[in-house]
Amino acid sequence: MAADTRLLTAGDARLAASTRVGDAWAAIAGVSDNALRDERERMRSLLAERPRPLDRTERPGHLTGSALVVEAALERTLFLFHTKLQIWVQPGGHADGDANLPAVARREAEEETGIEGLRVWPIAIDLDIHRVDPPKEDAHLHYDVRFLVIAPANATVDANHESQDQRWVTPEELPGLGADPGSQRMAATGLGLARRLLG
Repeated sequence: MAADTRLLTAGDARLAASTRVGDAWAAIAGVSDNALRDERERMRSLLAERPRPLDRTERPGHLTGSALVVEAALERTLFLFHTKLQIWVQPGGHADGDANLPAVARREAEEETGIEGLRVWPIAIDLDIHRVDPPKEDAHLHYDVRFLVIAPANATVDANHESQDQRWVTPEELPGLGADPGSQRMAATGLGLARRLLG
């Protein structure tokens, strides 16, 4: 069996949309890192206690899905300079009711980067809860569930309006972009997994 057979591509039945919050929890629960225990429990509480945890209108926050896009050479990851937030971030976005969070992450990555043929690992690699304060919206929390996404060889970025700049960067370059510790942790974890799967 090939090392990447569990990476999912567009059209795979396992990436079908879902409204079952249990599907969101299945991706989150797979994160076993003890350092992320608090984030995992807060996400479990969100799913259990809030009426619309997958809806962008839910307050004080809601689930989002994001993607650590790794180049085929397994050396660099793709970061975008977000138009609204004016910071360097990985591709990602709102679940908008879809509990299939790996599908959300893959879809958002494709929409924001223009890269076709992306493959996603179905278990989250990182969890991060952070405050966002976008223009013309109230400040709220993103309960961000992060996934490894592998780009095809010779991938070309054709980003949409959501970012002003895009860069393939090594983990060592992330602090220079102002990446927070959570982004740096995610990049290290994701690159390590990518190399184990495909290296």
